[in-house]
Amino acid sequence: MGRKGSMDSASIESDYLNKEIEVKWYLPEGFTPFQDYQLCVMQDGEDYFRIGRVATLSDQLHEEMEIEPTIFVGIHYQDKYDRKEKYHPDGEQQSDYIAFLVKEAIPFVEETLHITPVKRILMGDSLAGTLAFMVASQFPSTFHTAIMQSPYMNERVMQQANRVPAGSQLELYQSIGLDETEVDTTTGEISDFLAPNRVFHDILKDKLSVYHYEEFDGNHTWTYWQKDLKNILITML
Repeated sequence: MGRKGSMDSASIESDYLNKEIEVKWYLPEGFTPFQDYQLCVMQDGEDYFRIGRVATLSDQLHEEMEIEPTIFVGIHYQDKYDRKEKYHPDGEQQSDYIAFLVKEAIPFVEETLHITPVKRILMGDSLAGTLAFMVASQFPSTFHTAIMQSPYMNERVMQQANRVPAGSQLELYQSIGLDETEVDTTTGEISDFLAPNRVFHDILKDKLSVYHYEEFDGNHTWTYWQKDLKNILITML
């Protein structure tokens, strides 16, 4: 069965990263420039399109009118080391990657598609989920929502959570698996993701008016992230 929407991509020559970065987007069926759309930007973009089946979910949820009209944008990484440098809170390229995302990638997509989104969402898994929160909380006038699936937490992330003011308009979705107590990380270390995610939730639970926190029976894999994705999109979009 063919797609109802349409996929396209372009390469952006980034001044901040000094390299060419591919950006891919999926338009819902009947897309029309200059109309109202949400823009959901996904780090680990190929994973979300390929394993998360975001294009299929987009077709289904738009047809069933379960979500508002939404364009899904994916930005991917070269390898696990490149991903760590760009997404990790202490990564050497994180500040440059955030500048690329905010000042180059998103303006490029919006200008190319001739849209001014009614809502911008950042979504990611693990380190990409961490990045979604770090960016959205630092640029609240640009991003309305962050979706974090099994995000990595460290002291820098906790500090950022403490900086979020009470009554913040940030809309947040956070999920973590009950079996994520011994997660293999890029550095080769074994880390407990569950406990710090609970601490993070305790910091923010009384600050945000829209905050969905879920603990699921599962571990740190796409088996569980993909299964929950439909409900997440319906909840947040």
